[in-house]
Amino acid sequence: MALSIEKLADYAANLTYGDIPGDVLHRAQDCILDTVGVAVFGSALPWSRMIADYARRTGGNGRCTLLGSEERLSTPAAALANGAQAHAFELDNLRFPGAGVHPGATVAMPALAMAEDLGASGRDLLTAVVAGCEVMMRIGAASLHTSEKLGFHAPGLTGPFGSAIACGRLLGLSAAQMMNAMGIAGSLSSGLLEFAKSGSGGMVKRLHLGRAAESGVLAASLAREGFDGPQSVLEGEYGFLNVYCQESDPALLTNGLGLEFETLRICLKRYACHVTAQTPVQSVRELMAAHDFSGGDVASLTVFGGDKLVSHHNIPEPGDMMLAQYSVPFCVALALFRDPDDPANFSENARNDPAIREMARRIEVSVQEESNHPGMGWATTVRVSLRDGRRFTRVAESFKGTPNTPLSPVDLEAKFRRLTEPALGKEESLVLYETFSRLEHVATLRAESDQT
Repeated sequence: MALSIEKLADYAANLTYGDIPGDVLHRAQDCILDTVGVAVFGSALPWSRMIADYARRTGGNGRCTLLGSEERLSTPAAALANGAQAHAFELDNLRFPGAGVHPGATVAMPALAMAEDLGASGRDLLTAVVAGCEVMMRIGAASLHTSEKLGFHAPGLTGPFGSAIACGRLLGLSAAQMMNAMGIAGSLSSGLLEFAKSGSGGMVKRLHLGRAAESGVLAASLAREGFDGPQSVLEGEYGFLNVYCQESDPALLTNGLGLEFETLRICLKRYACHVTAQTPVQSVRELMAAHDFSGGDVASLTVFGGDKLVSHHNIPEPGDMMLAQYSVPFCVALALFRDPDDPANFSENARNDPAIREMARRIEVSVQEESNHPGMGWATTVRVSLRDGRRFTRVAESFKGTPNTPLSPVDLEAKFRRLTEPALGKEESLVLYETFSRLEHVATLRAESDQT
């Protein structure tokens, strides 16, 4: 009986642009465009600058763009820096329902670096990103998102696989080489969730995704040279699903492969906070608009959701900004006093705002049984009691940006321009938007200055 890895590798190695339905290509392009925008925004943050400085020292003078600058880096250095920048402020895209994967940071960013280095076309990039997403997102789904119950940060585990597949597709790896790339990637998986419990060290969360992106470049590059890895890396006794997962469903590795596209499950974030806070923040803002109240009017507020909401994201007094963005009480409290659509409002100023801090301490987070089942991990119910005696409840199973309620082209462009104009200026922001919103027409992603 063939191992799942054989089917996945064969699919990725032989996928062509013409095999991919139009709606899948459109979602992949949105993923890439969105990620470029959030990576440019993330480039200005202090933790991103530290990683970028390291990338310059160890991988400067390459052909790959360090997003947010005019500098060029080597492929692995650009994958590291841009992958970390994409996850630098909780704005990057992921899968709905959650599966511990971030396709933009760990597939699109390393694929873009590899495409620039090789002078690949926009169509080549889109094909590679779809291949990486189809494999990585199936691995995440097969994990049943249980890696984090064991204390691992799941995108750091799944990311090297997606990056390896996307980069391998651009390098033209055979199916056998793709299997080796995945076998290598499995040994490069890493990332612990201790930052969520320690009260400090939140910068490392951003590094996990940059490191995953970089690892896939290494895995694919070594596989091209004949370096091998275990073909049982996914389902073996000490393979991914048995070591990193509390529970798993290996059948999900290949279910619907080539017919049902995981890429269509990509969702784009609206707010600069962890995905578990997206629905309660949106619900709070909708209730405020419908019933004309503000933070000072709230007597009590409870957010009901799944187990993970309580075990990982009930952080009433976050010790730094990363933990604040990871905290459901803080994000909901912020939404009561400031506009969460503006990422600038997720700031140390907000974290130290007495009104927001006091509200965050008062917000309760509780398990709600009906939202605590597979596929509904982001569903929440918000119950608000006001000082004047009024009470309101809002249930949300998804947020604007998920596949069933996607961001419109106007919304996506507005987000992109809002994130990139401060760093690049209006003219350069527009040029970048036009490039990545029409990738099928881009003949080569290599910069003109490098086309020698």
